[in-house]
Amino acid sequence: MKPDLIDQLRVLDGSPLRTRRHTQSRVDSFMESMTNTTIGFVLSLITWHFVALGFGIPMPLGTNLKITGIFTIVSIARQYVLRRAFDGRSVWTAIKETFA
Repeated sequence: MKPDLIDQLRVLDGSPLRTRRHTQSRVDSFMESMTNTTIGFVLSLITWHFVALGFGIPMPLGTNLKITGIFTIVSIARQYVLRRAFDGRSVWTAIKETFA
């Protein structure tokens, strides 16, 4: 039988490597989500401007801001929920615990 990776990994003194569960507060999750989404918002706004021009789609700045704003709100919510669901767990573990 093949030993677990944790059993194979040892620190210098020979003791088994300890696993540490990382947890993130709700505020930290929200701030990470907001930072990531703000950067995405700016990139999306700029990208859409050039895509619209390239395809000949007239898109006033106000309309562009509204559409991008809607998708940004959805993105913040999605990212926050996923971060809370997977906090400190592998994706597979979180999926098994959620749907099992």
